[in-house]
This record gives sequence, structure tokens and C-alpha cells, in this order.
Amino acid sequence: MARTTDTIVRFAGVEKTYDGQSLVVKSLDLEIARGEFLTLLGPSGSGKTTTLMMLAGFEQPTKGEIFLEGRPVSRLPPWKRDIGMVFQNYALFPHMTVAENVAFPLGVRRLPKAEIDRRVARALAMVRLEGFENRRPAQLSGGQQQRVALARALVFEPKLVLMDEPLGALDKQLRESMQYELKHLHEKLGLTFVYVTHDQGEALAMSDRIAVFNRGRIEQIGSPEDVYERPETPFVADFVGASNLIGAATAQALLGRAVPFAIRPERVRLGEGGDGEVTARGRVAAVHYLGAARRIDVELDAGGRIMVLHPSGAAGGEPRIGETVAIAWPEGAMRELHELPEPVAR
Repeated sequence: MARTTDTIVRFAGVEKTYDGQSLVVKSLDLEIARGEFLTLLGPSGSGKTTTLMMLAGFEQPTKGEIFLEGRPVSRLPPWKRDIGMVFQNYALFPHMTVAENVAFPLGVRRLPKAEIDRRVARALAMVRLEGFENRRPAQLSGGQQQRVALARALVFEPKLVLMDEPLGALDKQLRESMQYELKHLHEKLGLTFVYVTHDQGEALAMSDRIAVFNRGRIEQIGSPEDVYERPETPFVADFVGASNLIGAATAQALLGRAVPFAIRPERVRLGEGGDGEVTARGRVAAVHYLGAARRIDVELDAGGRIMVLHPSGAAGGEPRIGETVAIAWPEGAMRELHELPEPVAR
């Protein structure tokens, strides 16, 4: 579903500290459009989960305000925000059946039984769990439990669905399958999803936009393609996918410009450069087999090391460790990098 320009959530100058000294979230200004799938991506301790918990109402901002559909909600308790929440551990009640777990938010809202039954059946159909109504969580697989948690978050038809690392406990194959199921469900329902993860591949596969968090602030926000192809800071270039970070001294020797830049390994090839390409020379330091490709690490004569993704079985074979090689990449594939300045205190 195409993202609209209608803002459903706005963070205005939001900060959070737990000890009164260090800020976990710094001067956060963020708008979330109605119907979009926004992922908060970053390493542990970057502020992404705290941001989600403040939006959910489980934490309060130390400073600033959060608006939901134009209404300030920072002092509003979670159950009054009309927000669905899915946690990493699913938080299902083990003594309840699947249907009872999904019905729980509706019972709290005191809906009539006939309406509860109708909504539970609809929510379970959304996540393809018809026929599982009478099972208990212990009788379900991890993927099925995750779907029950999602159905419970959707059953009361919230404006907004928040997910905190919901696929983190699943194995790789199931996690990847659930990524596409979640994205399909998002497109089908047209709801607003805000998703927290530290998994770059997960963020790239599902999101309309990605907000990359580092040290309590957003270093870059944009579409998956923007963030991957056009990183703006050294952190984003290094954290989102594999990247070669070329220091200012090496750039000066190669390009005559002392500005650090990033180049993705898949954009670098073995051989002399042609028109519009940069050529560098160096010695092969390591070769790593990755299946469809080999990662070749080259120690540059100009200083530093660069990774090359070389297709397995490519014509000409692969260079050996210690061999001198030429490598090349398109000038247009390089991204100049700039450190983000510290936010000014308000």
C-alpha cells in the first residue's frame, strides 16, 4: 500500500533519561505516516526500543511530546491509546486457549460475546489459524504462537500496531517466511506498523521507510534503497549491509580528495577500470567462500583494505592469496560520508 502524507504519529523534541544524566533518546523529531511500515533499526542500546515503549505508553518521555492523530498522549496510559503490541516473547497466557488469548483485549473492553466471537474468528483467519481455536500455546510451534500474538494485537482494530523484535525467537527459515507474511498482512489491512529490529536484512525486506538509530538518535531515515544505496554517515554505511569504508588519507591517494567514502563490495570487481570507474591496486589478503560468491579482501597499495564480491565460477577463476591485483568500481557508486553533529540542547 502506498504511504500517505497523513501523519498519524509525531515525536516533537522527545528525550529520555533513566538516571538524569545520560540520554537514551536525544532530541527526537519524527513523523510517521498513516498506513506506512516504519522500521526502527539499530544495535542494542541505540534507543529504538525505548522509542517504541514511549509510543506504546510503557515509558514516559523525560522531555518533549508524542502526538497520536494530533493529540498529545505522553501522559495517557497504554490501554487508552488504541495501539496493538506484539512482543518478542509473544506474552501469551499459557492457561488460555488460542481463542481466549485473542479475545482477551475485547473482554477488557467489555464487548458483547457475539461481537467477540466474530472478531476472534476474523483475526484468526487473517493469520491463517482457523481450526486452532481450542489449542493452548504450548501445543503450537513458534511461528504459530507468533501469529496468535499478532491476531491478538489486530483483533480490536487498532490505529497502530507496534512490534518489538517479534521474529527474534524464530529460526532463520521461519523468520524469513514470517517477514513476507507480515508485509503481506500490512499491505492487505492498510494499518500503520512500527517495527523494531537489529536485523538489517529484515528491515530492508519489509519496510516502507527505515529509521537507523545510533546512540539515542536517528542517523538517517529513508526508504530501504535510500539507506542501503545512499548512506550518509560512517555508522549507517557500516551497519546496514556490508560496506567498504575508505578513510580520507586513502581517498586522497586514489581520488585526490581527502573525504571518506563508502563503496559496497558488490559494486567492486576485479580488473582494470574503464570510463567512469576508479582503479586501485593491491595484494590479495584473504579469500572467503560464500556459496554464490567469494569475498576477496585486498590490501590496497594506497592504504586500507577493500572487500570484493567475486561470483563463484566466474571466468578467469579467482586470485590467490598474496597475488597482486587491480580492482575497479564506478565513480557513481561511491558515497561521501559525514559524521552527524551532536544535537543542540533545547
